[in-house]
Amino acid sequence: MSANGSSVFDAVAEGSRREILDLLAAGPRAVGEIATETGLSQPNASRHLRILREAGLVEPRVEGQRRIYELRPAGLAELIGWVAPYQRLWQGSLDALAAHLDSDTDETKE
Repeated sequence: MSANGSSVFDAVAEGSRREILDLLAAGPRAVGEIATETGLSQPNASRHLRILREAGLVEPRVEGQRRIYELRPAGLAELIGWVAPYQRLWQGSLDALAAHLDSDTDETKE
């Protein structure tokens, strides 16, 4: 949890904020670009960015009159740490699917 009490989990619980994180994963963006690409109003985009910033997930830099936001990968560590133990659950399923697909491919070659 960040110093002000806003947790990473609370921040990513909202769909628009996850959409913003997806955009920023592709590279830094100005607030106006984020608003346009998500369909949010600029005030709403700014509000979501503030929440993400307070949770430690994004950081702004000033370029002239614009604020450019980018991801803080270290901020995602809390999420990654929480998800990691569950990864084995879906990894086993993916391995089983790959083995099944491989066996089907082998059978069609014969």
